[in-house]
Amino acid sequence: MENTKVMIHVRFAPDGTVREIGDQPAGLNPQQWFDRLSRSDSGGYQALAGGRGVFRLSRSFIDELRSQEV
Repeated sequence: MENTKVMIHVRFAPDGTVREIGDQPAGLNPQQWFDRLSRSDSGGYQALAGGRGVFRLSRSFIDELRSQEV
């Protein structure tokens, strides 16, 4: 169960900023959460058409990132 992959969906505004993102921790806005996930060097991001994208990461990895100080 520890290696279960979780999908975090991202929606972008026309100017490229993050409008919506899943599993966002309290204290971070959507862009900050996207930046934290992107900087994690997980290699789990996939760009999709229509201003969307998805991260595929393990639940334990996401929990670790969420627990970091804001």
